[in-house]
Amino acid sequence: MKRVLSVLLILTGIFASLSAREKIFVVERENSALAVIDHNLLVDEIKHMHNFNHAVVKFRDNDGYVITRDGYVIKFDPIHDKKLKEYKTSKSAIGFIIGPNYLAVANYDNKTVEVLDRDLNPIQSIQTGSRNVGIKNYKNYLIFELMDADQIWVMKDENAGKGKPHFVLYKKFENIGKVPFDAMIHKNLYVAGLFNSPDVGLLNLDTMQYKKIPLNLGKKDRILKVPHFGFWSISDRYFFVPAVGAKKVFVFDHDFKPVTSIAVKGNPVFTTLSPDKKWLAVSFSGRDFPYVQIIDTNTFQIARTFKFPGWILHLRWSKDNPELYFSVNTQNEVLAYNVSDPDPKKWWKHFSWPVPKPSGIFLFEAPDRSASKIGKADH
Repeated sequence: MKRVLSVLLILTGIFASLSAREKIFVVERENSALAVIDHNLLVDEIKHMHNFNHAVVKFRDNDGYVITRDGYVIKFDPIHDKKLKEYKTSKSAIGFIIGPNYLAVANYDNKTVEVLDRDLNPIQSIQTGSRNVGIKNYKNYLIFELMDADQIWVMKDENAGKGKPHFVLYKKFENIGKVPFDAMIHKNLYVAGLFNSPDVGLLNLDTMQYKKIPLNLGKKDRILKVPHFGFWSISDRYFFVPAVGAKKVFVFDHDFKPVTSIAVKGNPVFTTLSPDKKWLAVSFSGRDFPYVQIIDTNTFQIARTFKFPGWILHLRWSKDNPELYFSVNTQNEVLAYNVSDPDPKKWWKHFSWPVPKPSGIFLFEAPDRSASKIGKADH
């Protein structure tokens, strides 16, 4: 009986590991390629992906998409690691969002938002006259910021998700603050980062009311790399907002009332939460590129400071394994640290993969785990 039980446990573990399969795609910043790590092995490389100096990768269902610095949208197969199709939307793209039946791409140059179907066929070109950033979607709305006009546009799909979308301007918010540069969204709240204003913008997408929340930045430092917002900096209780030009991470509750600010080593770029929301990992720019700090989200104290032998350009928590991934760009490697111990000082290097000039790390979960998984990061 014990032997049968042992066999069943082994089989259960095998099937669980198969169903929990997580693939890692890493931007090779200077190689126009995506490195593929699967089952903890560097197994493949998707080549000929254009200018990867600021690539953004996302997944939905079984589809993978990339936008490149030189304005291409690329569709690829993340199961078989194959490039499928490409379409050039502009001279310079900065961000995009995937809807159920469309992609919307925010461009710097040619100052448009381009709407494509899921097979990269063009549907609509939205002329803004500005560089466009912070693109998100909510219900039948498409929301983005006009960096050069200090505006937020809310576009509404007249077809309400049926058939091809057609977006019309529903609401325009002007004078939102100086130079919006990024955004994050949580439920009905669209949070706008403002590069040259000591505030963060807050748009309620149900009431269509906008307000600015003041930030205590203090004396600003020279900014070498703009901080990035994202879904990963929102916990069950708090928003974690990296300061622009200050060595702080701001903490707000879900009503966007200030809770505290956390003093960190340098100017933060990424703030990324562990899956259990217990830890916040923070990376930095400038001379502090080699550092990553781990913050306890209950006490807001620094629990560990890592120093790596090269620049950290991105980091990502695994959803399936107790691991935290780091791309060490100037050392040409991607690291995985085991983070299973409750004491971050005891986290240890588990794997290392040789990836040339790695940057963004993106996770794709096997399709048998869920119908739709989306992962995002900018860098």
